[in-house]
Amino acid sequence: MSAEEAVIHRGLDGVVVDTTRISKVMPEINSLVYHGYPVQELVELCSFEEVAWLIWHGELPDARQHAEFQAVERSQRGISDDLLAVIRKIPRTAHPMDALRTGVSFLGTEDLEMDKIDAEANLKRSVAMLAKIPAMVAAFYRLRKGQEFIPPRQDIGFSENFFHMIFGKVPAPEVIKAFDVSMVLYAEHGFNASTFTTRVIVSSLSDIYSGVVGGIGSLKGPLHGGANEAVMHLLLEVGDPTHAKEWMLTTLREKRVVMGFGHRVYKNGDSRVPTMTKYMHQMADFTGNKKWLEISDILAATMIEQKNIHPNLDFPSGPAYYMMGFDIDMFTPFFVMSRITGWTAHIMEQQANNRLIRPLSQYNGIGERRVVPLKQRG
Repeated sequence: MSAEEAVIHRGLDGVVVDTTRISKVMPEINSLVYHGYPVQELVELCSFEEVAWLIWHGELPDARQHAEFQAVERSQRGISDDLLAVIRKIPRTAHPMDALRTGVSFLGTEDLEMDKIDAEANLKRSVAMLAKIPAMVAAFYRLRKGQEFIPPRQDIGFSENFFHMIFGKVPAPEVIKAFDVSMVLYAEHGFNASTFTTRVIVSSLSDIYSGVVGGIGSLKGPLHGGANEAVMHLLLEVGDPTHAKEWMLTTLREKRVVMGFGHRVYKNGDSRVPTMTKYMHQMADFTGNKKWLEISDILAATMIEQKNIHPNLDFPSGPAYYMMGFDIDMFTPFFVMSRITGWTAHIMEQQANNRLIRPLSQYNGIGERRVVPLKQRG
């Protein structure tokens, strides 16, 4: 095919670039599956730790494997004094995603076996990042408020430990369950922008930390992970359920972008939304604050009525996190805490059968011309 005949797929829309065994959106059942298991079943029957094992190993753990994995993950939750010192030096005005990107990059410098890039070594690094990233997030969360870092505990689960490091206490089981559900739903989603970024980076045989740092950079954008933050800012702008419908109608008339709606993959609604919406409702019931739920319901109904565009996962997760008591700009780091599982699984899958990812482009610039010496250019 000549350059003139090349078909341009902007944003790689519709282009299949490789195969993966990790996850798939199955239109026939309108469900996202991890290694064949529908996520709506996983959230009800499995913990996030079990799902992390599944994403890396392809099967759910048995009782022995689960116990051993828990022991390993819990033993690695601490971060070094040097890494904590780096986080202390980050300006308090920085976005938490910038702090997390820096923290993971520094974590890579502490790895004394960087020459080992086999699957076993990278799986160990993946578990370590799963264990340590929550501590990095919690450290920056507290330090920027003038509070001291709370070290992790090893006697409680992943989600319980994170709340302990943030607030100094473990909340009610209803809150833990809603947070854990969000971790499962955000864990993996095929060749999304950040996952593809990680695969591109490691396809050059770069290291796993570089891939993850690239993923964090991609996820930070409001068209990807940052959308959950934007959703909550949107709800705060609306302010009251009585204003919600008119706000949406006005926004659509003005052709403004409404974050939290639509998805490149899902055409009939994000299959994860009903599950997360259920737990957003439970958070509203638990806190007694129904305002954000009511605004969300009106906005979603109006958007579907006017444009037939459905909410995506960020739409219910943003207000759910807000009702848990978290600062809005921390929502995307929570995404990282979960998606580290999917990213690292894809990194290992890429390196198992690697080919440098190097697409072509079609040049549409100026044709060949001659250089005029500086003294002749006037």
